[in-house]
Amino acid sequence: MAEMLGYIWHYVYTSFLRYWLKWLIRQATGKCELQRICSGYQQGAARTTKAEHSLRSSKNKVLRGALESSKDKLEQSVDQIIKEKRVQPQKDPMFKDCLHICLLQITGYSGLYISVEDLRKEVFSSENAKHEAMLLKLWDLLMPTVKLESRITKQWGDIGFQGDDPKTDFRGMGMLGLINLVFFSENYTEEARQVLSHANHPKLGYSYAIVGINLTEMAYSLLKSGALKPHFYNTVQSAPELWHFHQLYCYLAYEFDKFWVEEEPESIMQFNQYREKFHNLVQTHLQDPDVSLTLTVHSKN
Repeated sequence: MAEMLGYIWHYVYTSFLRYWLKWLIRQATGKCELQRICSGYQQGAARTTKAEHSLRSSKNKVLRGALESSKDKLEQSVDQIIKEKRVQPQKDPMFKDCLHICLLQITGYSGLYISVEDLRKEVFSSENAKHEAMLLKLWDLLMPTVKLESRITKQWGDIGFQGDDPKTDFRGMGMLGLINLVFFSENYTEEARQVLSHANHPKLGYSYAIVGINLTEMAYSLLKSGALKPHFYNTVQSAPELWHFHQLYCYLAYEFDKFWVEEEPESIMQFNQYREKFHNLVQTHLQDPDVSLTLTVHSKN
């Protein structure tokens, strides 16, 4: 019964009351909802999230369509919104730039997901020279004093792959998994080697590369669900790009290692249990409107 009443209220509010409530507030303040959001909130997740909700809930096709705009059409979309909402720029000179940044972040997040998905779908191929070079680069970054005996060797287990040929471990996340591993090792080499040393601990160890690929899946799933919007809206004041996603992975890889060492699991067999616990911690952080999942150590670049 309560669920049905909730549904009825939601329908009545979104279909009728919301429109009239917005109209009344506009008459009282002289500002449309988007103007009130831009002037009432600091730049970041709170402002952009509310602007996104306002645009998505609008009955106006121009406003909803702005969410699908390409980067080169955003300024045109902003001008159309200003015209539709009869905003007077001379009375609200900050509104145009504010809305433009919000739309950059909103549409940029969608674009980032497409780019990440493309990398996930790209299959690692031993016949691709760039793929092979990247894999060998990962070894050299993590094991600079040890030479690989051959391309297919049990040595790959030393950095946490399951078999003699790492290509089989990239099936789930494709090249996205390898690129994240290399990015962390290249930009945070000292930290990556420290994490690898923890992973090779005789009692508390875990499979470094396999766990890294698993954390890539976690980052990908959070991105796909929209859960990472507050993080990117707070930390990137334009359209987020692949580099920002790789940085997020570095945060997860470093923080998971700290979490694992502090928790001291009895066995690697408990990995799924602790992985879920870590995932819940990350999701809790993402509930904070001021969230910033940023690795605090300095990168090499």
